[in-house]
Amino acid sequence: MEFTAKVKTVRITPRKVGLIADEVRGKGINAALAYLRFSPRKKTSEIIAGVIKSAAANADQKGTVDLDNLYIKTVLVGPGPILKRFRARAKGSAFRINKRTCNVAVTLAEK
Repeated sequence: MEFTAKVKTVRITPRKVGLIADEVRGKGINAALAYLRFSPRKKTSEIIAGVIKSAAANADQKGTVDLDNLYIKTVLVGPGPILKRFRARAKGSAFRINKRTCNVAVTLAEK
């Protein structure tokens, strides 16, 4: 059985989140959370750890699954809406700043 959790419009670029997602994909829940706890990218790690904990809580809510046998089947990271801002430049022109967001989805499965 599979259990999922999603978070949308996280204010971190998808590329940064994807680097951490690649590290935890395929690991057990406890190993992945231990890796994320000591990861140097704190904000990104906290986001992914929160989604993993949410998916584990969804699995626990069903009541028929042993949480120690769950592993991370998929971690999908995609782009979210882009916040477009402008910075004033010389001679009345403007420079666009793209503040990127991402969507993260985690799927857990039993071994």
